[in-house]
Parts: sequence; C-alpha cells; structure tokens
Amino acid sequence: MTRTNYKLYNNTMEKKRFKIYEYTAVFQPAPEGGYSVIVPALPGCISEGDSFEEALSNIKEAIELYLEESTSRNDLLQDDRLIIAPVKVKI
Repeated sequence: MTRTNYKLYNNTMEKKRFKIYEYTAVFQPAPEGGYSVIVPALPGCISEGDSFEEALSNIKEAIELYLEESTSRNDLLQDDRLIIAPVKVKI
C-alpha cells in the first residue's frame, strides 16, 4: 500500500510517498518480567519492553530503523511471508 504524507521541511510542506509494510512480531514473556520481541522475517531485528505496549512500541521503532538502513543499502524489502501454525507432537 502506498500513501502520500505531507511533512514540514524547512518551513514548507512537501509531499512524501511511503509504503506500508506489515511484519509478524513474536512476543515472548521474559522470566524477569516484560517481553522480548523478534521479527523472524528481518534477521537481527529484536527488541524488548517492560510491558506489552512498550515492547510493541519498541519493535515498531526497531523495524523502521531496520528498513531505513536496508533501503539506504538498496536491499530488497519484502512483506512478511510467514505461515504460523500449531504443530502437535507425541512423546
């Protein structure tokens, strides 16, 4: 999805187009409290927070920084293509 956003630069309004990416984030409760978060589709993109809300905010920022760095290196960006399904095992 592409959207047009207007931002103030040097006291003038400029148009900036941006694409919305969607990724799956995996939140895991930490033993000491809070949550750790990973984004499997973005290797090395991890964060944490003292609450779920803080972890969510932190991982959004981490994803934005990851994608900004990737685009500055001209890496190809792809939407999340994970399939998450429960798996039963017998032991």
